Amino acid sequence: MNYLRGFIPWIAFAVVSSAGWQWGALTALALGAWLLIKDRQAGETAGAKILEISTVAYFTALTAFAFARPDSGLQDYSGTLSFGWLAVTAWATLAVGRPFTTGIARKQAPQEVWHTPLFRRINVVITAFWAASFTVTAAVLIAVYANDLGSGVSTAVQVAGFAVAAAFTARYPERARARVSKA
Repeated sequence: MNYLRGFIPWIAFAVVSSAGWQWGALTALALGAWLLIKDRQAGETAGAKILEISTVAYFTALTAFAFARPDSGLQDYSGTLSFGWLAVTAWATLAVGRPFTTGIARKQAPQEVWHTPLFRRINVVITAFWAASFTVTAAVLIAVYANDLGSGVSTAVQVAGFAVAAAFTARYPERARARVSKA
């Protein structure tokens, strides 16, 4: 479950936003910055912290905007914006050939497999799955807001967006390794 660590600020944002989106954004920014600083002090490279850097950038902008315009109608779409940002981040890491899951996976996998085609393929597939999940979740949230289905439905959609991708991430590497070993 180490891969969920990078999503702690996003989860905190979703929870704390019920007290005001600006407070959710500030909480997420503080957590994201703290996690990033802690990891960098532990010697992790910036390249391994793509998700965390993107998180801090997003919540810096959102915090500034949310405090400047606390009554903005944009707050109704903060879930959609968040998942949209995560989707852009994930797709961009694939486009530049540096899947964001690679840094996370390197914490769990032995160094001798880091440069193997299988390790790379697993991370491309997992990152693509997260990117697709973020994209679909953002699109569904647009429909939820457009049809005024309420915060309960919005929360369920957001939880499902994370849960489905997390479940895939937990299961896929072993299945991929099993397929290769059978071949």
